[in-house]
Amino acid sequence: MTKSALQIARAAYQPKLPKALTGAVVAKEGEPTQSVADQEEIKKLFPNTYGMPLIQFVEGEAKEFAPMNVGVILSGGQAPGGHNVISGLFDGIKKLNPANKLYGFILGPGGLVDHNYMELTADIIDEYRNTGGFDIIGSGRTKLEKEEQFEKGYEILKELGIKALVIIGGDDSNTNACVLAEYYAAKNYGVQVIGCPKTIDGDLKNDMIETSFGFDTACKTYSEVIGNIERDCNSARKYWHFIKLMGRSASHIALECALQTQPNICIISEEVEAKNMSLDDIVTYIAQVVADRAAAGNNFGTVLIPEGLIEFIPAMKRLIAELNDFLAANGEEFNSIKRSKQREYIISKLSPENAAIYASLPEGVARQLSLDRDPHGNVQVSLIETEKLLSEMVATKLAAWKEEGKYVGKFAAQHHFFGYEGRCAAPSNFDADYCYSLGYTASMLIANGKTGYMSSVRNTTAPAAEWIAGGVPITMMMNMERRHGEMKPVIQKALVKLDGAPFKAFAAVRDTWAKETAYVYPGPIQYFGPTEVCDQPTKTLQYEQAK
Repeated sequence: MTKSALQIARAAYQPKLPKALTGAVVAKEGEPTQSVADQEEIKKLFPNTYGMPLIQFVEGEAKEFAPMNVGVILSGGQAPGGHNVISGLFDGIKKLNPANKLYGFILGPGGLVDHNYMELTADIIDEYRNTGGFDIIGSGRTKLEKEEQFEKGYEILKELGIKALVIIGGDDSNTNACVLAEYYAAKNYGVQVIGCPKTIDGDLKNDMIETSFGFDTACKTYSEVIGNIERDCNSARKYWHFIKLMGRSASHIALECALQTQPNICIISEEVEAKNMSLDDIVTYIAQVVADRAAAGNNFGTVLIPEGLIEFIPAMKRLIAELNDFLAANGEEFNSIKRSKQREYIISKLSPENAAIYASLPEGVARQLSLDRDPHGNVQVSLIETEKLLSEMVATKLAAWKEEGKYVGKFAAQHHFFGYEGRCAAPSNFDADYCYSLGYTASMLIANGKTGYMSSVRNTTAPAAEWIAGGVPITMMMNMERRHGEMKPVIQKALVKLDGAPFKAFAAVRDTWAKETAYVYPGPIQYFGPTEVCDQPTKTLQYEQAK
C-alpha cells in the first residue's frame, strides 16, 4: 500500500503501557461481583461465569508459559484504535511465549462461523500499528447467539488449536462474547473468551470501564469540523448550521463535542426524555435562541443534534409505536391508497394525540415515518434527517412569529451529518495508548486462565504509566431487556447522566453560549508536540474524574 507521510511517522510511535504491565504480572482478585440488575435471572442464565471477582494486575514473578494459539474478532461498527488493540494483544502473547500464534477471523463473527481466517504475523501487524479502521481483518455484524454457531465456531478453534478468543466490540458484541464464554465453559471445551470495550458512541462504560475506545478520537475529529463550521459561520454571519452527530442510543458524542466547541445550542436526548419535552418544545427552544440572537444583530449560529433524538421524545416514541402496530396490521390497505391520500388516511386512523403530532410534521418526515420500514416492520429512525426536520419546523415557527411582530431577523439553514467521518480516523495518542493497553491486558487475562471477562484499563486521566489494568466479569454489566418481543440478557447501555459532572458543566454555561458567539476552534488531532496539546483525554473524562 502507498503510505502517507503521517502513516509513516505514526508507525514509529510506541504506545505507552501502564507500569504494572511492563514486567511480569500476577492477577490480584477483588470481591465477587453481581449484575447491575435482575441478579437471579442473570445468575440462572450464566451459572459458570456469574459472580466472578474483579481482577487487577500487579507486578509479579516471571514464569514460563506453554505455547498457545489465540483468535481475535472485530465486531460491529468501526472505531479508531482497533488495530492497536490487536497489536497490543499480539505483543502480549508473544512476550508470554514467542511461539504463540494469533489468528484473525475475517469480517467479524461470521468469519468464526464460516471458518474464514488468517494468521496475523509480525509483518502484517507492523503494517497496521497506530492506524485507523478495522481493515486488517474487516468487521461484521453477525450475532453469535445460536448453539449451531457456537459449535461451528468450536470446530475451527479446535482445528487451529486456539485456546482463547478475543472479541473486540460494543455492548451487543460483548453480550455475545459473554454468552459464548458461558457456553464453552458449560461444555468444558477449554476455550476462554475475553471482550474489549469498543464504540465511538460512548455508551459502553461503567465504574470499571471508564470509556469505550474510539470515543476520544471520534469526538476530536467531529469537533475539528464543528470548529471549522463555527468559524465559517462567524465569518459569513448569515447561516444557522444544524449538525447531526452519530450516537443513536445516547448523547455522549453531542455533549463531548459541545464541551469542546461551545456551540449556541446542543440538544441532549436524555434531558428531552426526562423533561417529557415535545417536538414543539424543542423547536420553540431553538427558535427562541435564534430570535434572541437576531435581536442582537446575529442571524447565525450552530446547533448540535444527537442522531437518536426522535426516539427520546416521549410523544414521538408513542407515535412511532402506534404507527408500527397499525401499519403491521394494515399494511396492504395502506399500500393500496393513492400516495397523495396516504397522509390523510394515517391521520384518520391514529389516536387523537398521535394524529395531531403526525399532522404537525413536515411532509417529507411524515412520509419517512409511514413508508420506510426495516425488515422487522419498524420505522428506520436513523434515516430520519432530524437536522432538516428541526430547521424546517423552526423556520415555520419564526415565520409565524414574524407576522406577530415577535421576530425581526433572517433565517437561513445549512445541514450536516457527521458520522462515518469519525469512525476510522487515525487514533489520537490517548486512543493509541488506551487500545494498546486493552489488547495487552487481554493477553494477561488469557495467561491467567480467565474467561467471560472484559479487558479494563482505569485511572485514564492520569499519565499512562499510572493506569490500572485488569478485568471485569461481563455478567457484572448485564440486565434483562425486551428484544424482538423476548426478555434477553444484555449489557446495560450507559446514557448521559443528568446529575453527572459533564452535563452539569454544560448546563451551567449553555445560556451564555446561546447569547454570545463563544466558539472554540479545536483544530485537528495533534500527534506530535507538547503534552497539553497531544495527550489530553476527553472533557467528559476530565469532568468525571476531577478530584
